[in-house]
Amino acid sequence: MTLHRRTLLRSAAAVAAPVIAGFPLVAQAAKSYTYGGSAWLGHYSAYIAIKAGLFASKGLDVKWQAFPTSSDRMGAVMAGSIDLAGTGVVSSLALMAAGATQFKLIATPNNFGRAEGLLVRQDVSSIAQLKGKKIGVTFASSAHVLILDLLKQAGLRPDADVALINLPAPNILSAYQGNQIDAAVAWTPAFDRIKALPGTRVLADDTAFSLYKDFSITPGPDVLLASARLVKNDPAAIKAFMQGIFEANAMLRDKPEEAARLLLELTGLSQEEQVNTIRQTGWYDAAQQRELLVQPGSFVTGMQKLAEMLVALKQIDKAPTVRNWLDGSFV
Repeated sequence: MTLHRRTLLRSAAAVAAPVIAGFPLVAQAAKSYTYGGSAWLGHYSAYIAIKAGLFASKGLDVKWQAFPTSSDRMGAVMAGSIDLAGTGVVSSLALMAAGATQFKLIATPNNFGRAEGLLVRQDVSSIAQLKGKKIGVTFASSAHVLILDLLKQAGLRPDADVALINLPAPNILSAYQGNQIDAAVAWTPAFDRIKALPGTRVLADDTAFSLYKDFSITPGPDVLLASARLVKNDPAAIKAFMQGIFEANAMLRDKPEEAARLLLELTGLSQEEQVNTIRQTGWYDAAQQRELLVQPGSFVTGMQKLAEMLVALKQIDKAPTVRNWLDGSFV
């Protein structure tokens, strides 16, 4: 199964036809909610909490609803058809910039700084050497933000000094293998599979991103959202949801092999690939989460800086005041 990544929203997307996974229903007394996700690692925590019964143990019947892109998922959030969701913060920042009030940002589940990056042929040792080369990347994604930032750091113009080729995420591996592009910017699992090709090396990953150095912010950090309706009507359910997320994160952090077995159906990775993906990601506990989100926590400050950077990179029109969409009371 191909992992789909988060994309920018310039306006509220229409809700695409979702696929509902067949998870067993819990006792009738449980409150029922819908979580919007995908096979990207930002959703591992919620998926494990469903599969392992962690939500059910807290009286929550959380149904999984899959969407191919963040645009589709955020469209469902805007339409009020899902209660909880995970997404890359870039898509939510775009909606914040448009003044959307249908959701609140409630947490960031992980730090995936080494699960995405710029991959090049073995003879390339600097960004400057990519001048005149073709670089494959999925436009309006966190990978796109990463390469724009890396080029800026190196003094290269994305519209003149290199050729950025817009490729759907599933096509980047084959384009690189077929020499249709000279370099690739990708995220797991394509990132890991391209990296494993002979004569290929990682020139930079998300830890080279400008904001990572000061704020540990990747180009598109994962965030968890709750609908404004749920925040108003049932805050206790969101607190129980977050307890389940932290228990799932503990499994991902302390028992990666066990967690991997629960994820294979979702991701289509091998057990070894899945364990590697889990281990190269940081999974926050409640104490770390509070430190990140308490204003002006480093994550909140970093997100504001990211919003301002996205304006400079012409990815959104204006920078929203991120703290107006943040509610850290559930952790």
